[in-house]
Amino acid sequence: MTTKFISIQDAMKKARLSQAQSGSSKLGQAKGEVAVRGWVYRERGSNVLKFIVLRDSTNIIQCVLDKKDFEKQWSEIDKVQVEASVEIEGEIKEEKRAPSGYEIHAKKFTLVGESNEFPINKDLNEELLGDRRHLWLRSRKMSSILKIRSTVTGALHEYFRSKGFYEFQSPVLVPGGAEDGPTMFEVKYFNKKMFLTQTWQLYAEAAIYALEKIYCIAPSFRAEQSKTSRHLTEYWHTEMEVAWADLDELMNYAEEMVKHVLSRVLEKNKPELEILERDWKKLEPSLKKKFPRVTYDEVLKELKSKHKMSVPWGKDLRTIEEEKFMDSYDTPVFCTMYPKEIMAFYKPRDKKNPKVARCFDMLGPESMGELIGGSERDTDLEELKKSLKAKGEKLEDYQYYFDVHSYGAVPHGGFGLGTERLVRWICGLETIKDAIAFPRTMTRYYP
Repeated sequence: MTTKFISIQDAMKKARLSQAQSGSSKLGQAKGEVAVRGWVYRERGSNVLKFIVLRDSTNIIQCVLDKKDFEKQWSEIDKVQVEASVEIEGEIKEEKRAPSGYEIHAKKFTLVGESNEFPINKDLNEELLGDRRHLWLRSRKMSSILKIRSTVTGALHEYFRSKGFYEFQSPVLVPGGAEDGPTMFEVKYFNKKMFLTQTWQLYAEAAIYALEKIYCIAPSFRAEQSKTSRHLTEYWHTEMEVAWADLDELMNYAEEMVKHVLSRVLEKNKPELEILERDWKKLEPSLKKKFPRVTYDEVLKELKSKHKMSVPWGKDLRTIEEEKFMDSYDTPVFCTMYPKEIMAFYKPRDKKNPKVARCFDMLGPESMGELIGGSERDTDLEELKKSLKAKGEKLEDYQYYFDVHSYGAVPHGGFGLGTERLVRWICGLETIKDAIAFPRTMTRYYP
């Protein structure tokens, strides 16, 4: 008969259920026969007992192997090292002193895959851990982050579909940009020059005339000369575009979306947040409060009055200025109406104040900086061409975009979320590089 292996988490549930059914609350009464498998997380022992802390994707559990039960295998068991893969069958019992509160007294042991001098230890610096990222993913820290990331992306899909959005994909290879040309990765496309996409937006604007409400979660690429804790050259971009929407509606969607993601993470991932030593109570204000909405002008006034920082009008906000401004807030804040001249070509001028664009950035608390950027979209063809020329772009590369707004143009808008930035904030990470399995930066392209 084939052994039925269960996860470590299910093994502990089985022990708890056994205790409940027995009606006992005494220590050690939670027990049962289980078969588990996984990788050696830690190991120690003597010439009599071997203690193996086993891990799988669900949890860790201490396993005790007594030499008298494994006389023929003891030489093999005694040599087992960290990250060896093993199968263990035995009796599970409650043990408060064990790492997860339970312990398996092994009756059967099978070595599946050997491991010799696993090259990850607590003394490695960030650069060396980066070189061994393919192995560092096995750490409880990284596996916890990846579980939370999975919840985040699942919740994003869930939110948009619940609001009647269609998922829509666009090309990764594009003839021109939507942001600044110098931040684009050039790709040889047969005998032509193409670029890796910075955003789906220009194609999304075409699709809203068919589907009206669309979203996508896909990679985007920015060749930014940046080595900060907030930038990746390849990241997962959560974007939405919707017909008939104005700026206030876009911000409503963005706030609802973030709240939905937070609620799902707090519902499903508190154990992972605890492993990361993340104080999840810092996330609760963002569920309970409405996100403030302030203009660029109001930000400048507050920086000057509260922080003695004088920012010339027309200058974009730097990281230090965003962080100082956000010191007073425990939720994200929408900053709106940035100067038009420093914005992307597709962001329209405000009719009441043509010096500013109808756009927003959602700034994150706890020094997280911009999480989301969005705007209404300009449908004035002459204004679009003027803006593109001013940025040195070739108008022929955007003829399809002009066509889109030549036949039944409607008010519309959208936003883009840096998915890793949201994961970083939720997990309380020092660097965005830990918010993705294999980060790509100016200096990191391996493994």
